[in-house]
Amino acid sequence: MKTQHILIVEDEIKIAQLLRDYLEKSNYTVSCLKQGDKVVPYVKQTAPTLILLDIMLPEMDGIAVCSEIRKFSNVPIIMITAKVEELDRLLGLELGADDYICKPFSPREVVARVKAVLRRMPPNPVEQEKKLLVGTIRLDEKTHEVHIADQKLKFTPSEFTLLKFLLARPNTVLSRQKLLNMMRDSDFEGYERTIDSHIKNLRKKIATQLPNKEVISTIYGIGYKLNYPW
Repeated sequence: MKTQHILIVEDEIKIAQLLRDYLEKSNYTVSCLKQGDKVVPYVKQTAPTLILLDIMLPEMDGIAVCSEIRKFSNVPIIMITAKVEELDRLLGLELGADDYICKPFSPREVVARVKAVLRRMPPNPVEQEKKLLVGTIRLDEKTHEVHIADQKLKFTPSEFTLLKFLLARPNTVLSRQKLLNMMRDSDFEGYERTIDSHIKNLRKKIATQLPNKEVISTIYGIGYKLNYPW
């Protein structure tokens, strides 16, 4: 079986090596880059399974790198940052990052996050076909495709998983924490505002095919609900 390839983009050599050691012990193939401007050409050439992307990088910062990658690829991206400001985290997520982790961190936690994000990737072809259809929104887990009003749209793995949970429970209010726990397959306390950023991205993409429709409602103080009919 082909091992999954993780790309670490981190200019602090000791941190990169530490992450590499832990990921390789978990049977991943790992590559490392130190400069932001080297990432896009590398990703186009090698197509890694997931990217661990530091925000503070020489030549080109992680936010800009993430933005450029999202122009041609939905590869899962986990941002790594030493900045604790909410704006930095949300900006990365709104550009299409799937998760974030702050320094200092436990290498074991990073490996756990990597595994959680990769579980959202398309299922093995031998798995049972699963499809969801709500109105004109059709989601296919087997092919990892979403069609809205017969138009195929691209979603990141996190956006796809979040949409799947909402479609499976139409007209049901789901709290931010419940959605976060579903996406990470665990009940640890997470950063609930990451859900807000993914919902914002979902709404933008859905609106391209269903303008002026309130497909996803905000239930203030609680969470979100997928409406049907809209």
